[in-house]
Amino acid sequence: MTQQTNTSDLYQYDEEFRDSISTVDKEGKRVWIYPKKPAGRYHNARIVVTVILLALLFAGPFITIAGQPLLLFNIFERKFIILGTTFWPQDFHLFVLATITFFVFIILFTVVFGRIWCGWACPQTLFMEMVFRKIEYLIEGDATKQRKLNQAPWNTEKILKKGLKQVIFLAISILIAHTLMAYLVGIERVKELVSSSPTENMAGFMGLLVFTGIFYWVFAYFREQACTVVCPYGRLQGVLLIKDSIVVAYDWLRGEPRKKIRKDDVSSDRGDCIDCKLCVHACPTGIDIRNGTQLECVNCTACIDACDEVMDKVGQDRGLIRYSSYTAIESGQQKIFTARVAGYSVILLALVVALSYFMTTRSDIEATFLRVPGMLYQETDDNQISNLYNVQFVNKTFDDLTLRLEIQGEVGSIEQVGNQALTIPANGTFDGVFFIKIPREDIKSVKTEVTIELYKGDLLIDDVSTNFLGPNTR
Repeated sequence: MTQQTNTSDLYQYDEEFRDSISTVDKEGKRVWIYPKKPAGRYHNARIVVTVILLALLFAGPFITIAGQPLLLFNIFERKFIILGTTFWPQDFHLFVLATITFFVFIILFTVVFGRIWCGWACPQTLFMEMVFRKIEYLIEGDATKQRKLNQAPWNTEKILKKGLKQVIFLAISILIAHTLMAYLVGIERVKELVSSSPTENMAGFMGLLVFTGIFYWVFAYFREQACTVVCPYGRLQGVLLIKDSIVVAYDWLRGEPRKKIRKDDVSSDRGDCIDCKLCVHACPTGIDIRNGTQLECVNCTACIDACDEVMDKVGQDRGLIRYSSYTAIESGQQKIFTARVAGYSVILLALVVALSYFMTTRSDIEATFLRVPGMLYQETDDNQISNLYNVQFVNKTFDDLTLRLEIQGEVGSIEQVGNQALTIPANGTFDGVFFIKIPREDIKSVKTEVTIELYKGDLLIDDVSTNFLGPNTR
């Protein structure tokens, strides 16, 4: 009880920050953020991670597995390739299960580690903080110089610096747009778009223009507001984070009461925080981390590096701002495997097992048998009942497949209209019309379930069931 009371006395701060986000003022106008140029051990680590992730991102369209793209999300042709494996609309159940599994993983990851994804791996943060802002620092200087340049009248220096920056921003946006397009339609298709006249591929050209415009607008103007206003992940923190979640946190027990350093001040009733506000100046979303976890915080660690630098200068231990949890700061004990984490872990494990089962048992061929609408059964001269079917085959492999069809149980026969070779092209489809015939004496009801077996040579690779209509035998 005494510790709780002391915590309450120590951790007092202005509550006004809860009434609005840091990038919008009381009148609803945009507050432009000028973050201090980051530096420190965490920032250096983020540079390494960024180089690796962006290298993978831009190299992805050129990487192939068995001659197929590493990743392809062709929503236009409803064709998706993940790690060299093709998925079609017929695999929608796998997509749904994978999506649910992914979201449960995100929930579990957030409950344990907070918003670490946003600061270290999110493409928006990587490009904004580690690419576009780096260019801005290089051309316009640190925060103070940027603010001064923006306030200055338009002169030769301002025109050159602003113009050069925007040209580079646009060039990078074009590169990002082409990379995204390569993940959507394939790198070969993008090469065709680039090497041909826009009039020959107007749809693709317009797509590149739209993507370029969106990326340029986001990174040149909208910037951190994509994280604080648009992205729902930050707002989900309110329901996902718990007191045991590891986040970028300020140690209020050690830091309060805040007090600036003065030469003649020998008082001992002070915390380690000297109220220099460098953690605020370094924040790319403009928040004060000393106010606690906020939806704008992307866990970029800029405030940690800034605070550690100050602690080194004043002779205090690092870690006044660090990766920690409310529980760890308050009690000194970090709890990770809580009841909520255990529950999410069990659900995630069950989903992963189910997804793995469906993936490993997934057939290389998908067949759909549908009776031709409006057609009844027909009775042949040799006392057989026939039904007409529209059939579509989807080949999910990268090789041509020649199939042979048989009726399970050797009851009846199946015949293709036209008697052409039943060969499904690699990664393609085949549509045909088939008759299924069953002797009249073998029909026991108006509706009979028939199973068609699909053979590749002598190997049974799949089977599909459909309904067969016949005469009333009563």
